[in-house]
Amino acid sequence: MKVNLKMKGMLLALTSMLLLGACSQAAEEALASDGDGETSSSRAVQSWSLWDGLDYHNTGVFGKADWTNGGMFNCGWKSDHVTFKNGKMTIKLDNTPSFGKPYTSGEYRTHNTFSYGTFETNLIAAKGDGLVTSFFLYTGSPWDEIDVEILGKDTTKVQFNYYVDGVANNEKIVNLGFDASKGYHKYAIEYGNGYINWYVDGKWVYGVNNQGFNAPYGKKMPSHPMQIMVNLWPGIGVDSWLNHFWYSGPKYASYDYIKYTPK
Repeated sequence: MKVNLKMKGMLLALTSMLLLGACSQAAEEALASDGDGETSSSRAVQSWSLWDGLDYHNTGVFGKADWTNGGMFNCGWKSDHVTFKNGKMTIKLDNTPSFGKPYTSGEYRTHNTFSYGTFETNLIAAKGDGLVTSFFLYTGSPWDEIDVEILGKDTTKVQFNYYVDGVANNEKIVNLGFDASKGYHKYAIEYGNGYINWYVDGKWVYGVNNQGFNAPYGKKMPSHPMQIMVNLWPGIGVDSWLNHFWYSGPKYASYDYIKYTPK
């Protein structure tokens, strides 16, 4: 009887360990997933160039988001808020509730990831307090990211940023010399081994590297292949950064093309 009880105890302990391991694995997969059922590690790394004129939804290359990020993103992403017309892609933000959020907007992203190279788009940003129009590179897990963000509160400036292992605080605001909401302008990210450069209309405007240029010597830089992504969103709980978002009607961000040139 004592032996049976001991064996039962050992079996129960073993079962608990197996269940705990399964839950931990599920949690890790959930963290690595970006909402479309794929984890960052499952995505192909594209080594050849990309040019997309955004004349239509190229489903073999890009996906439309259909979920919400939560947190400071005060909207859901819906595929019908990303549309194509006259050779341009438009993201619409409106007050349609979705995913428990009061607003709906759109996010467009590549299926594949891309390693070192130059990434570029031609866009018109949305204007208004609380808004962010973006063009960025993103890994998922581990979390590396490189951003071009135009804050709607002042569309004469652009904010650059980068994340390594989920840590940011590398923001840089640059005066554009024009209003990004008034016409198309080109924004590019040159992503290399240990460095990042940002360009506007073909001109270098800012950069960092791990050799002491605009960052401490030896600073860790993004190093993983990343998806190309664009979105438009209203913030919540970040008024000190974006100002408060007040809905006054639909807002739009437009993109003319997206391209990638490998190193």
